[in-house]
Amino acid sequence: MSTKLYVGNLSFDVTESDLREMLSQHGPVNEINVIMDKMSGRPRGFAFVTMNTQEGADAAIQKLNGTEWKGRALTVNEARPREERSGGGRGYGGGGRSNRY
Repeated sequence: MSTKLYVGNLSFDVTESDLREMLSQHGPVNEINVIMDKMSGRPRGFAFVTMNTQEGADAAIQKLNGTEWKGRALTVNEARPREERSGGGRGYGGGGRSNRY
């Protein structure tokens, strides 16, 4: 059974192949998704990685969490399901002053 990992505090110049090389030392890697900023197109500093086995995922967490890589202390743990967001306001409009007096 595959396991999805969260890998955080990544250097902003990290590539998918960098991550694959580092993580494949701990077990087979199925998929890597480096999260990119929509506006700038640059990496946001974290990724989700699917390891093929629970043993590989556990080994990666144990060996890599808290270790320094490319000048940053990594955060590696099992990914949690995305939390539901409220459907209200999207951060624009509403509230504030009106242009009318």
